[in-house]
Amino acid sequence: MIHQLSLTLPPELALDETVFREQALAHLSLPNTTDIVVRKRRQSIDARNRQVRVKVDADVYAGETPPPLIQYQKPQTDVSRAPKAIVVGAGPAGLFAALRLIELGIKPIVLERGSDVRARRRDLAAINKDHIVNPESNYCFGEGGAGTYSDGKLYTRSTKRGDVRRILEIFVAHGATEQILVDAHPHIGTNKLPNVVTDLRDSILKAGGEVRFDTKVTDLILAGNELKGVVLANGDSLTGIGVILATGHSARDIFYLLHQRHVLIEAKPFAMGVRIEHQQSLIDQFQYHRPTRGDYLPAASYSLIAQTRFKGIERGVFSFCMCPGGFIVPAATAPGELVVNGMSPSRRDSQFANSGLVVAIADEDLQPYADEGPLAGLALQQDLERWACRMGDGRQTAPAQRIADFVDGRVSNQLLPTSYQPGLASVDMSEVLPDHIAQPLRQGLRDFGRKMRGYMSNDGQVIGVESRTSSPVRIPRHRETCEHVQVSRLFPCGEGAGYAGGIVSAAMDGERCAEELVKLYKKGL
Repeated sequence: MIHQLSLTLPPELALDETVFREQALAHLSLPNTTDIVVRKRRQSIDARNRQVRVKVDADVYAGETPPPLIQYQKPQTDVSRAPKAIVVGAGPAGLFAALRLIELGIKPIVLERGSDVRARRRDLAAINKDHIVNPESNYCFGEGGAGTYSDGKLYTRSTKRGDVRRILEIFVAHGATEQILVDAHPHIGTNKLPNVVTDLRDSILKAGGEVRFDTKVTDLILAGNELKGVVLANGDSLTGIGVILATGHSARDIFYLLHQRHVLIEAKPFAMGVRIEHQQSLIDQFQYHRPTRGDYLPAASYSLIAQTRFKGIERGVFSFCMCPGGFIVPAATAPGELVVNGMSPSRRDSQFANSGLVVAIADEDLQPYADEGPLAGLALQQDLERWACRMGDGRQTAPAQRIADFVDGRVSNQLLPTSYQPGLASVDMSEVLPDHIAQPLRQGLRDFGRKMRGYMSNDGQVIGVESRTSSPVRIPRHRETCEHVQVSRLFPCGEGAGYAGGIVSAAMDGERCAEELVKLYKKGL
């Protein structure tokens, strides 16, 4: 017999698996015997009140064998001799597109400008320790894309775009913890993602697909309004039944290439600002209403939003990509730029908590770059990143200021300890950030300090700049077919194309683009 139950319990009863089993069986008046299986279905923490509670939905199998935890099976097909499709980019959109192509009988050729995860670690060490930025392999470029080294959060609101459970099951089948199938806000962790990404690649290779690293696309092969293939940096050409363009939000050269080749692109809304860092213990106190979070509760996160007004324009200020128990990392993609991002290991056991804190960019902010057309947002990003680099020490030392000092306009005499490995420089952040970012940030921080008492104080610091929240460019495509509105057989995909905002939504978009490409190919047979 299968029993379904929903319990709301204190953390020490819900998050200790042995104790929860006892609670579930007692609730159902069942004996605690080995032939009874208790399987959590969903788990979420409610910290809105001073008494933190955990809601758990579970299935209890008494005298019955539970079904397999996941339905997904790794590809068994051999597509080595099948028609070829080109996938540009090996981030979540590109990798999941490749897996779906295999399932549909097409051979994917995945082209990644950066290195595989093992070699990529050396490039990350170089930027952290020696301030050396490899423009082809860094925190944004390389196997797994930016997602490999940006926390591994799997929460998405994009449930209408695809099957979220399927995406999570694919991750589990490739080495992710089964806990991501249960948690309301699932998370793999930066330390675990490289092995998961490697296993995803192995699935593609074993099925007869190709994954080529250190392979940069430099041109398109166009015949009128039809895309035939791509040209590589070494001069080679590749053709296929279509091209899935999944290059991520930081592949600026691709945006410039499309613009030069008169492939329609357009500006899209985006935001920029800073990373804000506190001690994790402070965030735990704010969120859980207790001196410490104890042995059972995870490192606390937060989500904040405020509406501000600057020079007559309404501007949203919001937290973004909050990383509890995490680290701030240097995410520049070219020498002379400074960009910060955040990530968390699987255990979220760093003493620090960080989050992006960003301001929506208005059309008026882009007026100085009007000559750049749809690339105006890229030009603004680049200017801010280059200026931030100069305001540090010309390397990867990040400009920073304690929070209350920033709000009140004082340079910080001394900065706090930080998770940011290349180090910080104490500066007046209003000299780093343009007024249309700095002033709304100050207003937003005052508002957040009222919502979360103690948040806006000198116990935290702002670190700049967080400029890659999303792509400032969209590559327009047909809503139903995902094909570019002007160029046939081009399928703009994922975050870089403006159609995703995280790992899961990018993965779902990759699958959808693969499906639509195959539909188009089969129509032409």
